[in-house]
Amino acid sequence: MGCRDVHAATVLAFLSGTASVAGLLAAVLLPNWRQMRLYTFNKNERNVTVYTGLWIKCARFDGSRDCVIYDPQWYTAVDQLDLRVLQFALPLSMFTAVSALLLCLIGMCNTAFVSSVPNVKLAKCLVNSAGCHLVAGLLFLLACAICLTPSIWVIFYNNYLNRKYEPVFSFDISVFIAIASAGGLFFTSVLLCLWYCACKSLPSPFWQPLYSHAPSMHSYSSQPYSARSRLSAMEIDIPIVTHAS
Repeated sequence: MGCRDVHAATVLAFLSGTASVAGLLAAVLLPNWRQMRLYTFNKNERNVTVYTGLWIKCARFDGSRDCVIYDPQWYTAVDQLDLRVLQFALPLSMFTAVSALLLCLIGMCNTAFVSSVPNVKLAKCLVNSAGCHLVAGLLFLLACAICLTPSIWVIFYNNYLNRKYEPVFSFDISVFIAIASAGGLFFTSVLLCLWYCACKSLPSPFWQPLYSHAPSMHSYSSQPYSARSRLSAMEIDIPIVTHAS
């Protein structure tokens, strides 16, 4: 398996990483990280569910889709530690994953559109495709850790709130979306690392994201004059004589 070719593994990893970043974006924007159910014993009133997100809070009556209370400034007054941590962790995870996607895309475009014969004049600017995929895989793994740890902590913190107050708190769908997205990031990282391990037998230094020199520069350089100087004068300077008609 040649590392300089675009394989189905790298394309699948790029698609998986893109889907995971989209899932993280949905988890960040949805106001469905925690629910708080408020019950009433008055038959003329309806129960209220408070939906808490990272940036907004919405309170709805049962059976209604409209927010009775909508707080768009909730992000400035978050009083729950796990959600406050997620406000910093998820955007950082998204930024790391997007950086990994860009590296993966650079490596794929380099293998698909750049000639396999290196240009000696641009030797210091040659992109190492396999190195890009390796660094991208490590960044995906880092993004997974940044996203997964606080997302799982929400589940335990939810149990803590139920013990401290009343059992009215429950985690919502955004928790599952974030954990699934972290799983997608981990799968992407494993896929890229496995692809790299299948290519590590090649002699060039694929752990570097950029070449410091062309790997086979000498094989494309012209022969030195000393090699040509051993040729006889008859082989070097042979005049061409044309006969006039």
